[in-house]
Amino acid sequence: RRLDTDRYVRLNERQRAFSCLCRLRSVLLSGWLAGSVIPVDLLEERDKKARWQGIPLLLRKLHESSHINNDLSKTHSVVKELSSLLSMEAMSFVTEDRKTPQESVSPNTYTFDLFGGVDLFVEILMRPTLSIQGDVPIMSDDLIKDCLSVLYNCCICTEGVTKSLAARDDFVMFLFTLMSNKKTFLQTATLIEDIMGVRKEVIRLEDIPNLASLVQSFNQQQLANFCRILSVTISEPDMGVDDKHTLLARNAQQKINASPSRAESNQVALLNIPGFIERLCKLATRKVSEASGTSALLQELEDWHSWLDNALVLDALMQMAIEEAEQSKSSDEGSLSSSPLRHTLPQSMKIVHEIMYKVEVLYVLCVLLMGRQRNQVHRMLAEYRLIPGLNNLFDKLIWRKQLSSRTLHRQNQNCDCSPEISFKIQFLRLLQSFSDHHENKYLLLNGQELNELSAISLKANIPEVEALVNTDRNLVCDGKKGLLTRLISIMKKEPVDSSFRFWQARAVESFLRGATSYADQIFLLKRGLLEHILFCIIDSGCKSRDVLQSYFDLLGELMKFNIDAFKRFNKYVNTEEKFQMFLSQINSSLVDSNMLVRCIVLSLDRFEGQTDDIKVVEVLSECRLLSYMAQVENRLSFLFRLINIINVQTLTQENVSCLNTSLVVLMLARWRGKLPFYLSALKEKEYAEKYPGCLFNNFYHLLRFWQHHYLNKDKDSTCLENSSCIPFTYWKETVTVLLSSDRSSLCAIAMYIDEAYRDLDRDFLEV
Repeated sequence: RRLDTDRYVRLNERQRAFSCLCRLRSVLLSGWLAGSVIPVDLLEERDKKARWQGIPLLLRKLHESSHINNDLSKTHSVVKELSSLLSMEAMSFVTEDRKTPQESVSPNTYTFDLFGGVDLFVEILMRPTLSIQGDVPIMSDDLIKDCLSVLYNCCICTEGVTKSLAARDDFVMFLFTLMSNKKTFLQTATLIEDIMGVRKEVIRLEDIPNLASLVQSFNQQQLANFCRILSVTISEPDMGVDDKHTLLARNAQQKINASPSRAESNQVALLNIPGFIERLCKLATRKVSEASGTSALLQELEDWHSWLDNALVLDALMQMAIEEAEQSKSSDEGSLSSSPLRHTLPQSMKIVHEIMYKVEVLYVLCVLLMGRQRNQVHRMLAEYRLIPGLNNLFDKLIWRKQLSSRTLHRQNQNCDCSPEISFKIQFLRLLQSFSDHHENKYLLLNGQELNELSAISLKANIPEVEALVNTDRNLVCDGKKGLLTRLISIMKKEPVDSSFRFWQARAVESFLRGATSYADQIFLLKRGLLEHILFCIIDSGCKSRDVLQSYFDLLGELMKFNIDAFKRFNKYVNTEEKFQMFLSQINSSLVDSNMLVRCIVLSLDRFEGQTDDIKVVEVLSECRLLSYMAQVENRLSFLFRLINIINVQTLTQENVSCLNTSLVVLMLARWRGKLPFYLSALKEKEYAEKYPGCLFNNFYHLLRFWQHHYLNKDKDSTCLENSSCIPFTYWKETVTVLLSSDRSSLCAIAMYIDEAYRDLDRDFLEV
């Protein structure tokens, strides 16, 4: 009988536990605060077995004490208890394991979220704004800070919390209102940054209450921190990988989203804030005290890298330093140097703190430079002397001695780069965006260098380019060297395996883009740039395809139509072995080198029309590169391969240049009356390769896409015209001639495809 009684008791306990668990599950699924509706005795019993650390009971207590008109001091004491239970997990996650939320184990944070803690904290924060009563107690700054810190800890430790917060538009907009309070700014900004990173939809900045006055109320450090949030709101969402990056997909997306995107609207909203760009320029160019670059400071930075990779940790430390500094002003000691924290943090902390925020500021400026309001942004950056300011920072801050031997990553590769590396890359990207096809590029020079350009034009008996004449000399760089010259100097010293080479070459190339300027080319040739590029391609042993592509592109812009450059090329590539190595590098990846091939073809065509110039005739006869391209079979070989390595479905912004290079070769042939000969030769090669019809069918569909893509009214065709010095009307005419349906035309692709292999009626958009 006693055994039966014990069995009955155990059975009742199991049924009671099962019933309570079902109730708990129902509560959790319904979104209620679990700890407030589950019996206390059950919570206490399960707490010991499940090791919940009393979190459900604390949440129940918090729920009861946080009602409107309750004593908020009691609420705050419970919040502090919960914060202490969660903060150690968050700090461990940030500074030690750095694992993904799926890999890490954060039992306290998980329990907190499971029992509705996240929703309760959101409700506590927003309750004063939702109440219709006018006498609601005002939350203290410390209570708000602690609530925000708890939410942030949950975001970094528990999967899904950030996404759930990001889905609440009301809470996101409410957070922006908290940024107006200096004491809660740091915690608010950090949480918003985390939320913005996972939102599927970009917020509208104009929906933020009193955006202009909010931004104008920020001090310089707050504005720099705010740029970390802005960087997400003004950048177009990543379209993804693979086929989503194709031009077909992009064109289709543009048709769907014909109106300005949210990112574009946000850029306009920022530019409408009085003084915004001026303040960013001041932030980007302000000097940093103690930026002496001594070996002791560099070593300190090296030791702190593991901490400095996390912006939250650095912000918290700097905030402590600022608060102690403010306190010391009213004390007898009178300075930060006497505070205990001064002995805890390294001297170089201030430098890296400045560098981290300059990265964000430069990024925002870079995005604005690439937007639809580019000309407006350019005028403002010139007026506020951004480029001269960066030039003054170059040696002491921007391009100091590299701190570590960390592996540098490719331009599209996600990485945890140090602040110093990120700063350099962002600086180079800004220069590239600033110079690219814009007359303000001459602001990268100083007055003496501008005079040098004028002297080059005078000596060559050619007019100065209009952009140079119109450059305001009050806005150019000062000092002994301009920014472009400094960039070339450090470019020559860069280690062979450094991916900075990619960004450096891109930045210099952007200075040459647009209408070809002989004076610009000679200016760079005099600084040994061509020899340096050839060394990197032929002699350095560089294996990076990205770096080699950037050097091919730069070499093409440097040599195009410039007989002096081809003469210098021949002087450096003075043996057959070197020349074959150069050709091998070109042929190893024609997608990477096709812009250089285009430059050689265009230059050869122009030089062949200048045979009354003795120097031109001399170089034509001596230069290995020009002699090689002068052989028709070599041009045909390049043309055949260029057409074969692309098709409509795989066209991207990176490889569409192969199509345009193919067109350049055929346009020049048409100009000289040799287009039928080239098309006949391609047909012979097609049959020799035993792929009859494949090349011409593919080329036909590529050209139909070209019409669809480049004849769009919103498409800027001046780049094609400027880079080739061929009027865009001739581009269009040539494509039309090639696509003619008249099979009797010797210049029409259709004539060279036998009936059995014709596939011209298929929709070129068809996969």
